[in-house]
Amino acid sequence: MESKILLENGTNELEVLEFKIDDHCYGINVAKIKEIIVYQEVTPVPNAHPSIEGIFMPRDTMITAIDLRNCLQRGASQPGGLFIITNFNKLDIAFHVDAVVGIHRVSWADIIKPNATISKTEESISTGIIKFENQLIIILDFEKIVADINPNTGLNMDALEEIGTRPRNEVPIVLAEDSQLLNRLIVDSLNKAGYNNVIHFENGKLAYDYIKSCKEKGTLDDIKCIITDIEMPIMDGHRLTKLIKSDDATKKIPLIIFSSLVNEEMRRKGESLGADRQLSKPEIGNLVAVIDELVNAPSAR
Repeated sequence: MESKILLENGTNELEVLEFKIDDHCYGINVAKIKEIIVYQEVTPVPNAHPSIEGIFMPRDTMITAIDLRNCLQRGASQPGGLFIITNFNKLDIAFHVDAVVGIHRVSWADIIKPNATISKTEESISTGIIKFENQLIIILDFEKIVADINPNTGLNMDALEEIGTRPRNEVPIVLAEDSQLLNRLIVDSLNKAGYNNVIHFENGKLAYDYIKSCKEKGTLDDIKCIITDIEMPIMDGHRLTKLIKSDDATKKIPLIIFSSLVNEEMRRKGESLGADRQLSKPEIGNLVAVIDELVNAPSAR
């Protein structure tokens, strides 16, 4: 199955693949998908996590197969169904599902953020909910699913230890990141690297509203760098980038896209929108180095 992802950059839209496990509908951002294939027999891995079915090698590339039914606590999958092969955080991973329904184009503004009645925010494996033709589709947080299986796929915190102790500075940084857990980890990481003036928001709209308010008050000097995820409800990072870089008053503010979706295609989109740098989300050490470069921080000299 193929999709021409997003006809235009920065439109605040995404394409969601709807798939099923039993009669329950779930979704994944098409930007994460490499291909969808019929289930193949896998080789079990000794002492692996219960949600890992095994490994297989289509086209001479070894891929880990994850039993999504098991991750969702719905028992274990049986042979059959489909593999959705994904690429994010520089990893190729197959997710075993029962069936694929189709692709829906939606606006990030129409995605409902799960509230605390569904699950604790930092424990939720849902990033949003879509209502489509009276059907609720739960968009799953595949990064968190993988990180729960292997925490080493998350932010590479070891890189911060290599940086060592650095002087504190007040360089003002704006962060847009919808995951409460990652938002906190990124802020904590930047604090450890000396950046202790991080103003953080849970989506691009809130970040943009703050930036607009600084513009109206004539205090844009209070923003020396913007860091944004791509996938966020209400306003995504590409839309935020387009708004910032198309405004003469804000276009010179350095903007870094920090996302698990920085692959070749998405990198081209970010470049066309004017992003100054684009980094894959595990590389928190590289993020610090790029901030140092863009804001000419004294701690980088």
